[in-house]
Amino acid sequence: MTDRPVEEMSFEDAMRELETVVGQLERGDVALEDSIKLYERGAALKARCEVKLKEAEEKVAAITLDRDGQPTGTQAVEDQ
Repeated sequence: MTDRPVEEMSFEDAMRELETVVGQLERGDVALEDSIKLYERGAALKARCEVKLKEAEEKVAAITLDRDGQPTGTQAVEDQ
């Protein structure tokens, strides 16, 4: 587990750390107090992954296609 703020993590970094957290919790060899901290960190990481996935879905949905089905550009998600 890192001390890096979850809000600064990319999807990939958050997912990797979440997998590590889940692995530690599944082994069950962590003290109760540490398990609680791991669970809280895992919940924050999960939420971060959900936010990043939602952002990606919105960007994909914003892609417009021309008559030939080719992308013509994107509209910024913030503009919608």
